[in-house]
Amino acid sequence: MDDISRRKQLMSSRRRSWCCSFTDPPSSPESFSNPKLSKPLQKYDTFSKPNSNSVPSSPQSTKSGLSLVGRIDPRRILSPGRVSPIDSSPIQQLGPAPSPPPPPTVDSAAAQMRSQSFRAPAQVRAESVSSSECNVFDVRLNLRGKRGGGLVLELSADVLSSNSELFAGLISEYRKSNNGSSSAASSSGSKMCRIEVPEVENLSVFREAIELMFEDDDITKRLFRIGVYRVIDVLEVSAGIMFTKGVLSCLKYLEAVPWTEEEEEKLRNLFTRFKFDDATTRDILARLYLLDSVDSQQNLSRQLVSSITTCTDANARHELKLLVKGLLCRSSVYEKDHHDLNKEDIYGVCRSCLSSLVSLFEEATGNISHQKTVKETGKPMIERVSRQVDNINWLLDILLDRQMAEDFVDIWAEQGELLKMHGITSPMVRYELSRVSAILFVAMGTRKLQCRSESRSGLLQAWFGPMLLDFGWLQRCRKGLDIKSLEEALGQTLLTLPLKQQYMLFMEWFRYFSKHSTDCPNLSKAFQIWWRRSFLRGSETSAIESR
Repeated sequence: MDDISRRKQLMSSRRRSWCCSFTDPPSSPESFSNPKLSKPLQKYDTFSKPNSNSVPSSPQSTKSGLSLVGRIDPRRILSPGRVSPIDSSPIQQLGPAPSPPPPPTVDSAAAQMRSQSFRAPAQVRAESVSSSECNVFDVRLNLRGKRGGGLVLELSADVLSSNSELFAGLISEYRKSNNGSSSAASSSGSKMCRIEVPEVENLSVFREAIELMFEDDDITKRLFRIGVYRVIDVLEVSAGIMFTKGVLSCLKYLEAVPWTEEEEEKLRNLFTRFKFDDATTRDILARLYLLDSVDSQQNLSRQLVSSITTCTDANARHELKLLVKGLLCRSSVYEKDHHDLNKEDIYGVCRSCLSSLVSLFEEATGNISHQKTVKETGKPMIERVSRQVDNINWLLDILLDRQMAEDFVDIWAEQGELLKMHGITSPMVRYELSRVSAILFVAMGTRKLQCRSESRSGLLQAWFGPMLLDFGWLQRCRKGLDIKSLEEALGQTLLTLPLKQQYMLFMEWFRYFSKHSTDCPNLSKAFQIWWRRSFLRGSETSAIESR
């Protein structure tokens, strides 16, 4: 009776030490080594076809029979096909066995894994474990999470070796090192190779890459369910463990689907850390990089700018201007590591627009047959002039953004033909020219445009008078122009000239303002500053010099 009681107590204590996911655990650990006593686990002969009885109540169970544990210290789960007793010993063997021999050195394979860093291990270690139950699953893969936790997988050495060059080297090294093992260890049964991978960044991604080795169907179908972002992670792990089939399948899937900008940036970073052969990555690289020279990009920018200035559809031209300006401006996210837009290309398009503008004003003044031109274009004169001025101002905005507009100040100041025709052209048409001058005055007055004193003087002497004449029309047809900002900037620009030139221009403004106050810019504030500088402070300076 005492023997029966002790046996019942022993069975009871062993029953409590098994994972709670099983309702009827085996009565002894030997059931794991005896296939006849472990029928539910006998069907786990492949990685991709787990037994339907595998821990159904566990939320961590997956279709492939793997279980991922966030933190299992010191517990562990062996899968697929093997669930180890949960105990306090992280490396406890299931049956009596001699002490394992020292782990074989695998410096070459580990160094290769380190050089192909996939955010994971600093080292990989392989050692042998004597076991009598490893009929199919003869490799124990122990993954240690970088932030804690772990995952233990029992796998087939043949599958690992045939799919991964890294694991093939580790398993081969283990088998060589165990040729001289003790006869006692050999007589206990076949050997299980233990591979430990420490500091794994993402356990579930590593497991996902291992699962692909055991897929019978097309891997691409499984990748389709995973999604692009996670496939990039799987690609990284597959490249690190030299899983060629997984790498090719991931690249094939990624090339065939669209990417978000976040996914594209992640893929770029991966390609900077891993080197693949050209045949493997040709299609992906064709989507990531423009293989032509930078000259082709600059040529494309010139073609886009020129096409927009010749576009006749108003809505399309407006949308395309916003699009291209956003791409070419310095603050654009697309301007990283790109060469600057060729200055001469922009100025070449500017001169073309100015030439067209001169031709339109010649037509407006009667030098060219009006009927012939209207018949060819089908647009009224006001609309055509306005379109060319819009093109010039748009190009000027690009030049200002890139701080290349200094030369345009001289070009605009030297438009003698336009200045001559300005006085004899209808105010409904000629005020468009002052819209170009207004952009330059605002840029100078707000310190966005710096140029020589001679350039500022030439611009104001040429276009200050036309600005006074056209200001009334600018107020009525603003077209996005801020009149208050124009008045403030115009006064500030005048104050940058020598005092003698300021005197002439301010007196011209004073005479015109006295006759046309409502249709003239209000420069009273700037006039007062000029007055104090010229007379009050000037007299003080003369008195100091006389002393």
